[in-house]
Amino acid sequence: MAPRSLPPSKKQKTEHGSGSHEQIKSLEAGLIEAVNNNESLNAIADLLSILKKARDAPSTSKAAYALYRVFVVMITNGKLGLGGDDAAKLVKAWLLEQLNTYVDFLCGLLKDEEKTLRISALQVLFSLQRHLSTSYSTTSSSSTKPQPQFHLSHFRKVVSALLLCPPSPRPGSVNAEDQLLDLDVASLFYETWFSVHDDIRWFFLRESATLLNAHPTHTALPLNLLSILERLTTFPTEPTELDAWWVSEMGTPPPKPRRSKVNNSGDASDSDVENYEMKQNEGKEEEDDWRKYFEDEPAPPEAPKAKVPGVRLHQMTIHQSLHSLASHRAVFTQTWLVLLPRLSRSKDAEKLVVRVLNIMHRGILPHLTRPVLVMDWIGACVDYGGSVGLLALNALFILMKDYNLDYPSFYTRLYAFLDRDLLHLKHRARFFRMTELFLNSTHLPATLLASFIKRLSRLSLSAPPAAIVLLIPFTYNVLKRHPALMVMIHNPSAGDEYTDPFLPDEPNPTKTRALESSLWELVSHGSHYHTAVSTLCKIFTEPFTKPNYPLEDFLDHTYATLFETEANRKIKKEPALAMDLPKGFISFPTRARDAVLEQDDEEAKEDLVSLPPNVDIVGELWSFA
Repeated sequence: MAPRSLPPSKKQKTEHGSGSHEQIKSLEAGLIEAVNNNESLNAIADLLSILKKARDAPSTSKAAYALYRVFVVMITNGKLGLGGDDAAKLVKAWLLEQLNTYVDFLCGLLKDEEKTLRISALQVLFSLQRHLSTSYSTTSSSSTKPQPQFHLSHFRKVVSALLLCPPSPRPGSVNAEDQLLDLDVASLFYETWFSVHDDIRWFFLRESATLLNAHPTHTALPLNLLSILERLTTFPTEPTELDAWWVSEMGTPPPKPRRSKVNNSGDASDSDVENYEMKQNEGKEEEDDWRKYFEDEPAPPEAPKAKVPGVRLHQMTIHQSLHSLASHRAVFTQTWLVLLPRLSRSKDAEKLVVRVLNIMHRGILPHLTRPVLVMDWIGACVDYGGSVGLLALNALFILMKDYNLDYPSFYTRLYAFLDRDLLHLKHRARFFRMTELFLNSTHLPATLLASFIKRLSRLSLSAPPAAIVLLIPFTYNVLKRHPALMVMIHNPSAGDEYTDPFLPDEPNPTKTRALESSLWELVSHGSHYHTAVSTLCKIFTEPFTKPNYPLEDFLDHTYATLFETEANRKIKKEPALAMDLPKGFISFPTRARDAVLEQDDEEAKEDLVSLPPNVDIVGELWSFA
């Protein structure tokens, strides 16, 4: 039989000390016995006190696991379930208060300096999530048949702890100054729950968007959320992929929703709306209908072969939403639409924007309900210029090519990137990779393409050899793909008094008169000081019968690679290091001879015969003494 309270001496020891392992073990055993015998559970407050005041990590860990096992027994025995008389409700309210105190302490441990405590706290929190949800599912009294439930209030605390990172409440812990999510906690959450279980991912995405709106000035929140979302590679693409559940009750197939009746205006009837009202886990608070914004428009009734639309997303229950791929896409879209503006306003906006744009084409756009929703944000990123602008242009190009986005000024914005610094920057290779993709279509007008290759050839006059080596095959591929541009290397109007009609200051690539010009800048590289450049430039004087050059072979050239190539080149014919002088060769006089011959002293001229003849003047010049 468990004691109702500790003796005064031991209670005083618990309040002023960290609690011994024997005390923790004794309290745990007594509480478990009290749960099984339906006796007093007041000792749980003493065990919580030991947890709060434990300064060393081992004592904190033992107390935390002891409380975890006690609460699991309580949940399994229905001590925290729904229902009961007034007296039982008072006891449950007190136990829930103790549980909330325990959960809050665990949430703070996610930012503890001890790695073992961080990992253990996260594992305990999610284990409690499963037990609490299962308990609510089996004791639900909302209908004759219990409905699958997800303990939302507990999960909200976990999400807040992961994204807001409150300081550790352990007395012996040194709290970090930042509020950034630790890498080990983020990795464990992603690999164990977020990327695996569909119910965890759906609720996390929904609660993250709510948390972003509730904390508009929190600086670390967007970064913590991005560190989790940018790893996501397992987002479902087919309804059959929704098959992994942390709360097993959520995996049961939901009742099939009745199809909504559509009236002439395309809206569902009032009776159907009542049939599919959202049900909350706790209470009967109304669910907001923000998901209406992400639903596809219903097909018009007069359209031929139009499918009868199913139930609308905002009319689904939680259980039905978890088994709907459209609902998963809706919460995913909502989260990113709230997160992206926050990233642009953060302190390190440019770095964060680059991280998003790197995954935009493969990890974000394919899963949005309507990818054009991020068009304005991507368009604003182009103004960053540099590598950020290039990545934004790549995302815009994906929207144009795959999602029918109409963006007429795309090539004008791309043309603006061709400035004097382009061929000197470190992201030069990335630019040419993307530009080759952008200019690949044979339906582009010749005037537009001519402006690009003419502008690049003009920039090559002040470019390093590594950039020219890249630019020449790039231009060759464009000319070969678009024969209408061949006039730029066979311009009969270019005579001795040729005036280039190209307008380099014109921002519109269709009005630069580049097609009337020629690529004389590239031809001038035929006499370049670097052998690789001058040799490669000869391809413009030969017939265009060679296949396209693989651009990847030229993208990574730098001064270092060019020097290494020359230094390691196999010498077929060794250069001359010395030469035999032919007979009768008159060597250059030395400085001494010249000085004597310029004098009028005859005696000095007679002494000239004493100087050694045929002195090596080269050797004398290299004598620095």
